[in-house]
Amino acid sequence: MIADAQALTDHFEDPEKVRGSIVEVALDYLSCGLDPAKSALFIQSQIPQLCELTVYYLNLVTVSRLQRNPTVKSEIQLRHFENSIPVGFFTYPISQAADITAFKATTVPVGEDQLPMLEQTREIVHKFNTVYAPVLVEPSALLPETDACRRLPGTDGKAKMSKSLGNCVYLSDSADEVRTKIMGMYTDPLHLQVSDPGHLEGNTVFTYLDAFCKEEHFERYLPSYAGLEELKAHYQRGGLGDVKVKKFLNEVMQETLEPIREARKQWEKDIPGVYEVLKQGCATAQEEAAQTLAEVKQAMRIRYFEDEEFIRSQARKYGSKG
Repeated sequence: MIADAQALTDHFEDPEKVRGSIVEVALDYLSCGLDPAKSALFIQSQIPQLCELTVYYLNLVTVSRLQRNPTVKSEIQLRHFENSIPVGFFTYPISQAADITAFKATTVPVGEDQLPMLEQTREIVHKFNTVYAPVLVEPSALLPETDACRRLPGTDGKAKMSKSLGNCVYLSDSADEVRTKIMGMYTDPLHLQVSDPGHLEGNTVFTYLDAFCKEEHFERYLPSYAGLEELKAHYQRGGLGDVKVKKFLNEVMQETLEPIREARKQWEKDIPGVYEVLKQGCATAQEEAAQTLAEVKQAMRIRYFEDEEFIRSQARKYGSKG
């Protein structure tokens, strides 16, 4: 899903920015290997059933519960909303619940910072199934196996990547852009000279190595070390400079990102084809979401015209012909 409706919750005054980002996200998805034949790629705003589900779910969540959501709290602080919080932004965990449950997802791949959002969805599912009928599926989280990947920090060492902070590595970045960002990464502020002992905690370069480095990378780019643990040990005892470590990370990241860049170049040659992929994905998503919405409305007893027995019972109640 490309979450354009969610993006509008804090970019409502700049719809062209959101509109222009659609194809960028689609290109990222496709270049990373998502196969449209297996995965329907769709645009959130084009699935009206998601809006309707959100409205029904709003009744199942209290304001105080949303205020306690750690992810919502941190996002509010990040955007400096303070007391001027757009309602759409404040309730986006409920919208996310609609995004997930509309397709009866059993497993949702998330970063660690999104666990509170998924827990909110599980609560909504439990409440709905208890109050109405067991229609919705309670999803489970799928976390990355590597701890570093669960919440990858920004290049400046801040806890989260953010476009507004300018601390992101983009899948669309050129090799030179990636190199520049890596060479400017936050490391250990106390590691002033090569001979100084270095610290790993909060050191963004080593966090990225934890996330992306493999044993074969050492064979190709840094054969003087047996593996990452030996590299870390050398850095901690002193005698290893940040520049050398960053150059190694650059080699790792370039190898990781190059196939994505090449695939992106191919998709960029057929932008109308990308939009056709999205159009077909939206049709598939609408069909799936419509089925779930019908079941939800049936459970809530708000499907009036399909229930002929209900209509007859009302006719009998008022002495009407039925």
